[in-house]
Amino acid sequence: MQSRNQLAQQPYRLVYDAECQLCVSVKSELERARTGLAGDRLQFVAYQSEEAMKALGRDYRPGRPETAFLVRPSGEVLQGIEAFLPLLSSLRGGKVLLWILQWPFAGRLAERGYRIIARHRYRWFGKAKAVRQSPPL
Repeated sequence: MQSRNQLAQQPYRLVYDAECQLCVSVKSELERARTGLAGDRLQFVAYQSEEAMKALGRDYRPGRPETAFLVRPSGEVLQGIEAFLPLLSSLRGGKVLLWILQWPFAGRLAERGYRIIARHRYRWFGKAKAVRQSPPL
């Protein structure tokens, strides 16, 4: 078992759908923010990677993911809107949003909205363009 100090040094891992344009855009915005948890303690992991399979364990399903996942250093897996809550406080307007989401109806509404957007994300936002890698020199 790892000590608290060891866990505090390990990163959180945000597992996102690298084939989804909306997901890639959100990832880019979080990378730009780079404050608080969205800073050096957060790693981005494409769902389509072996690292995601290992990090998610039994929560991993082949194909397109239904939600985003946040894997805490302890191994706990959060998904859906819950995966983004630990990131909000470090983003502009995030503290206000967290305050609003404390109300039960707001939290349920946010989760429902998240699920609707996640279900239709490819139709509404499109598929992410593959990033071409330059050949080695």
